[in-house]
Parts: sequence; structure tokens; C-alpha cells
Amino acid sequence: MPDAALPELVELERVIDAGHGVLDVRVVREVEAGAAARFPIYAIALGNPDTNAPAVGFVGGVHGLERIGTDVVVAYLRHLVMRLRWDATLHRQLESVRLLFMPLVNPGGMWRATRANPNGVDLMRNAPLEAHERVPPLIGGHRISAHLPWFRGHLGDAMEVESAALCKTVAAELLAREFSIALDCHSGFGLSDRIWFPYAHTREPFSHLAEVHALEEIFRRTHPHHPYIFEPQSLQYLAHGDLWDYLHLRAARAPGRIFLPLTLEMGAWLWVKKNPRQMFSKHGIFNPRLAHRQQRVLRRHLSLLDFLSRAAASFAAWIPRGNARAVHAARALDRWYR
Repeated sequence: MPDAALPELVELERVIDAGHGVLDVRVVREVEAGAAARFPIYAIALGNPDTNAPAVGFVGGVHGLERIGTDVVVAYLRHLVMRLRWDATLHRQLESVRLLFMPLVNPGGMWRATRANPNGVDLMRNAPLEAHERVPPLIGGHRISAHLPWFRGHLGDAMEVESAALCKTVAAELLAREFSIALDCHSGFGLSDRIWFPYAHTREPFSHLAEVHALEEIFRRTHPHHPYIFEPQSLQYLAHGDLWDYLHLRAARAPGRIFLPLTLEMGAWLWVKKNPRQMFSKHGIFNPRLAHRQQRVLRRHLSLLDFLSRAAASFAAWIPRGNARAVHAARALDRWYR
């Protein structure tokens, strides 16, 4: 296995070694990226395994070109592993929440430096889910050819092994609980950092709109100067086969369960604006190229990931109920769907 050619995997395995005895580590699938290249997809968990406890999932590397998403998730995992050596407060927090990490879902695509997996399939267009309204050509997902970006796979094909591994792990670790959140880290869209929530397959309002609005409100009050734009993905574009829409609709079949899948879409064009030479590198369009900028990005998002861990652990204190839920839903409709 050519680990040396994939620094993100090397760093992840260093963190796993540092957390030996603390982390619950599984290889949920191995994927081939070539004749002599085979990589593991890791699922790493810590905290309370009881399904009565809430949970948060942190995901990265779904698109192979977006290395910074993997870097953000691995950096937060390392942060927790180091704190567990001395932080009694963190130990108490983990008694009431489960944390799941899948930092590198598409190692074959990252090794090959492609957005898609080694089969040429865009994993975020790969779920068996059709958009209800018209999607933009190509970018919304298509079945024309794996030689074009945003290819969904051929009609009737099973989900790609990476997509299936992500869905199976999320179903087992998150969807079985009363309350769970997922944060999937991406880059490459716009000049601003965005936090997207479903849906991508329709412009209809998200069924847990009140809960997302309440989550955004406590985040804004706690971090009044945060840099993020919260919005439904449908405000930007629609797409076929979105994995998080698919998983949310699956979770919604169980009454009383709340699953909030979020996407951190880092505004990569800001890095290009500051360093225009990045335009000539496909890596540079999606990732900060300068070391100091990379470090700044990792620091920038640490508070968001830590906030989500705390918010999940304390969800009963802020989830709106009864009339408060109706008020949050009305405000959210006015703000995002007016």
C-alpha cells in the first residue's frame, strides 16, 4: 500500500496510533486505486456507544481533490486525542455523546488527484435519489460518461463501495439515535464559508427546518462574529443523488428521530484571490497552498466542530418543542424560503 504517496492517510494513521486504547477504530472497506494501490476507509469513534446517547459524525475526503476537508477532520480528531490525556471536562462530555470520524472516504480519488473515485463516479451524486426539479447541466449529476465530471454512475448500478460504506456506517452510528448531526467538509465553492443543510434534490423546505434554525441561533449567539453563511443547498443549485438527502430521508422513516446533516463548504476562491497562481493547479483551486494559510484554515474551523460536539451532547437544552418549534419554523421559512 503506497501510504507515502497519500500524506493525509499517513497523518490519520499517526493520530490513530496516538489514540490507541481510546479510539474505536475499524476499516469499513478497502478500495483499489490501481494495480498496486489499495487503501483503507477508516471509521473512528469515541465517546458513549449507547444508542440512547446523541451523536455527531465528521466526514471528509468525499471528493479526492478536496484535501483540506480531510485535514480539518483529522486536525479535530488529533485535538481531541491530545486533550483526552489531561482534560477531565472532555472525558465527562464524552460520557453523554458519541463522536464518529470518517476523515477520508475517497482515498483512491485523493491518491489519483481526482474529484471522483477511481471508477470516475462523483460520490456526492451517487445515491439512488432523483431531483424533483430541473438540475443544472452536468454539475447537477449526469449518466453520460465517467470521463465527464459529476458522473453519477450508470442507471441500475449499485452504489459505489465508498458511498455504500459511508451510508452503512452513518446508518449504524447516527441514524439509530434520537438525535444526531453530521458535518461533511468540502471546499471549492465561492468566496465565503457556507454551512449547507438539505435539501439538494428539491427546493421544498427541509423537514427539520426548526431544529436547524435553533442550532444556527445558538451558534450565532455563542460565536457572534463567525464567518459562515447558513443556508439550504437548494439556494445555490439542485443535484441528483445527494448522499445526505438520501440518508436524511431514510432517517425520517423513524418517527421521533432527528438527523441534521450539514455540509461545510469552504470558500476556496478566497484562497485563489489571495494567491492567483493557484488557478493553474487543480489542487490549488480546492486547497490553500501556503503553509501559513493552511494552518489558519485549520484553526478557523476548529471552533465549529467543537461547537457541534457540545451542541449534540446538550441537544435537550436547545431543541425547540411545541410552540417554540412553530416559531423557529416560521422564522426559518421567512429567512431562507421567502
